[in-house]
Amino acid sequence: MLRVGVAGLGRMGKLHFLNALHNKDVDVVAVADARRSNQKAAEKYDVKIYGDYKKLIESEDLDAIILSLPNFLKKESVVYAAEKDLAIFVDKPLARNFDEAKEIVKIARMQNVPLMVGVNYRYFDSVQKVRNFVNAGKVGDIVIATSELIMDGPFSHPFVPRPIPEWWLDKEKAGGGALLDLGYHLIDLFNWMFGNMETEFSALGYRSGLSIEDSAIVVLRLPKTDTRCTINVGWFSKMIFPNFNFRINLHGTVGYVSTDHFAPKNLYFYAAKEGIVNLFRKISGRKIHYLSYTYYYASFAEILNQFFEAIKNDVKLPVSLEEQVAVMKTIESVYKQNEVSNCLE
Repeated sequence: MLRVGVAGLGRMGKLHFLNALHNKDVDVVAVADARRSNQKAAEKYDVKIYGDYKKLIESEDLDAIILSLPNFLKKESVVYAAEKDLAIFVDKPLARNFDEAKEIVKIARMQNVPLMVGVNYRYFDSVQKVRNFVNAGKVGDIVIATSELIMDGPFSHPFVPRPIPEWWLDKEKAGGGALLDLGYHLIDLFNWMFGNMETEFSALGYRSGLSIEDSAIVVLRLPKTDTRCTINVGWFSKMIFPNFNFRINLHGTVGYVSTDHFAPKNLYFYAAKEGIVNLFRKISGRKIHYLSYTYYYASFAEILNQFFEAIKNDVKLPVSLEEQVAVMKTIESVYKQNEVSNCLE
């Protein structure tokens, strides 16, 4: 059984913690978070609780660590865990910038430790089906692709308020805004489907008057096929989950496919149906499908399970570091492109 620690119990860290607890091959032995309010999420479970992730790593005999820490701690925490010879699962983005990403990967390779980024959007059921549809040749050659992901970012709806971590709105500590936060997923998906793409056009929006962008439009091009992919991301929506403004549309020489074709039309009805099915699974003694009722959140459990499976069997990780460095390189190119544009204005 893998002995695992969780560093960071914010919104994503809590989800990773609970997902790891439900994996039969994992023993979550300890968690760490500097905030007392976040530590409370682990108090009812049989785990040790630390106020410092370094203390957790120093004190426990671990096989792997889940790092769900602020962006400005990514490089520091990965290096610290790598030097202790731990397998590492880290939230996206891999780093604040391209240079940090390269340094992180260099350390992981020098120490010869497995390092995987949690790009869970690859494991949305609708995304998997779209990719299979394309790979089966049912769309033909993709000419135009679009994707959009519009959320609230740090700005919560007044009906579901949540505090904003101060680092999130600090350009130096965060590294970027909506592009780094949301665009990371979409760039990763297009690179994963088609290969590494080049930035052809980009525009960043600052509707909220922050030092970081709250929206972005990016056009990517695949040189060998001239496929163009447009990405639209934003933090301006006050939509309340499970409503979710995400989709990929692919237009090819034979047909058209969208994640909307495969995603549930009504997420509330889907949740109720999955809840009933899970109840029957439990009554009949079968394994329940944890988080399946949430549809999109189930992807967090799936990618974490993929990580644990690869570590346990000592096989290649399903998400390569080369792919993640390529995503960071694209994001860096957009930021530099817009810096030049601003200087010319």
